Amino acid sequence: MSTVASTRKKSIQPTLARLPPLTSLRAFVATARHLNFIRAAEELHVTSAAVGQQIRLLEDYLGQPLFHRARGHLQLTSAGLALVPGLTDAFDAVLATMAQFAASDHDLPIRVSVAPSFASKWLIPRLDGLRRAAPGLQVLVDASTQLTDLNAGEADCVIRYGSGAYPGLAVDHLFSEAVLPICSPEFADRHSLWGGPQFMEDVTLLHEEGAEYDHSCPDWNAWLRAEGLSYRLSQGGIRLNQSSLVIDAALAGQGLGLGKVRLAEAELRTGRLVSPFGAPQPVNFSYFFATTVPKARLMRVDLFRNWLQAEAKALQAIDDISRRSIRPGLIAAE
Repeated sequence: MSTVASTRKKSIQPTLARLPPLTSLRAFVATARHLNFIRAAEELHVTSAAVGQQIRLLEDYLGQPLFHRARGHLQLTSAGLALVPGLTDAFDAVLATMAQFAASDHDLPIRVSVAPSFASKWLIPRLDGLRRAAPGLQVLVDASTQLTDLNAGEADCVIRYGSGAYPGLAVDHLFSEAVLPICSPEFADRHSLWGGPQFMEDVTLLHEEGAEYDHSCPDWNAWLRAEGLSYRLSQGGIRLNQSSLVIDAALAGQGLGLGKVRLAEAELRTGRLVSPFGAPQPVNFSYFFATTVPKARLMRVDLFRNWLQAEAKALQAIDDISRRSIRPGLIAAE
C-alpha cells in the first residue's frame, strides 16, 4: 500500500502557483497508461525507482492513493481514475502544441552571419550537402564583416574567424587555418616559381588588407623569415581587402598570394591553384560557430550546427591538401 500520510482528501484550491510538480504529473500519466513502473520509466528515460518516488510525492500532495499495489501489479484507485482523463488530455495538448511549434520553427529560415570570403569560398559550395542532410531547412546567409548582435536578433548564429573568445555564447571550434603561397599553374610556369622562392623577387605579389585581415597571419617578409630565408621583398604589388579576392586574383594569374588553405582548398584540390614552394604556416586564429544559449535549442539552429560539425570533422588535414597542390611529376614516390 502507498505510504500516504492521510487518506482524507485534502482541500486544495488549484492555482498555477500551487499545482503539483509537473514531473510527478508526468510520471502519473505514464504509469496510468502502462500500469507498470518499469515501462513508464522506459518511456520517460528514468529509473523505475524515480517514477515510484514521483508517484508517492503526488499521492502525498493529494492526500490519497492513486494506485493499488498488490503482488507486483498496479490498479488505479477511484481517485486515480478520476485524474486520468483530464491529465492525459492536458499532456496530449502540450505535446501537440510543442510539435506544432517545432514544425513552424523548422519552416523559418536560419539566419547565418559570416564573413564574405568564408561565405563564398567555403559555405556556399557546400550548401547542396546541407540540403541533403536537412531537407527543407532554409538558409539566409548574411555575408558581412560588421559586428552582429545575436541577443538583439540580428542573426540566429555566426561563423567567425578569430580567437574563440565569445563570452556568454554557445561556441564550437570548427577548424584551424594556415597560409600557403598560391598562384595559377600558368603563373608558376611563366615565372619559374617551381625552382623555389628565390624566383619570386620580381613577380607581382598579392597582399591582404582590410576588415578580414588576420594580424596573426604573416606578411610576405614574415613568411620568408619563418621559412629561414633572408630575402627582403618590396611591398609593391596588389592590395586586396578580402581573403577571397587574394584567391580570385591568383586564379586570374594576377600574382602570387599568401592564401588561406581552407578557403583555397577546392582550387588547390582541382589544380586550378598550386603552391610552387614552401609549407603551410599555421596562424593563431581558427573558425568558430557561435549562437546564444536559447537559440541553440531551436531546431533550425541545431540542424545547421550538427551539419557544420560533421563537415568540419570530414575535412582533410591541411598538409594533405598542400601536398596535392604541387605540380604533378615533381612529387617523390611515397
